[in-house]
Amino acid sequence: MNDVTQTSQRAQALAEKVAQALYANDKASQSHGVRIAEVRPGYARLSMSVRSDMVNGHRICHGGMVFTLADSAFAFACNSYNESTVAAAASIDFLAAAHEGDELTAEARELWRTKRNGIYEITVTNQKGARIAFFRGRSYRIEGHVVNAD
Repeated sequence: MNDVTQTSQRAQALAEKVAQALYANDKASQSHGVRIAEVRPGYARLSMSVRSDMVNGHRICHGGMVFTLADSAFAFACNSYNESTVAAAASIDFLAAAHEGDELTAEARELWRTKRNGIYEITVTNQKGARIAFFRGRSYRIEGHVVNAD
């Protein structure tokens, strides 16, 4: 096995360990039924089923629920390097309505990252692949690590 492969495998293992630790403490994501589908360094894919308690007076998924799913994917992607990171800014564009029973997926991708900041793009889709929302987040590195590095 070459050095690049070993480094890549270590980075992947760390991203997965960080995701498990974050999720264990993330009561907001847990309470909304958010599930981790995949994590990699700088990347996360999460899913959530739209429940009856997530719809608004128009009987569509409340925008705050869609934002929460996207924000959680953002958090898992930007913390995947085991450097404690928080949101400094975020915006969302709602493209289509989600409905009770829909299965939403948020896919977060890192666009740019420096020692202190990062920019991430998160797309939320439904089970048919239709785009529901587009979220953009700017991360800020704070002191500490999510898990102890082995």
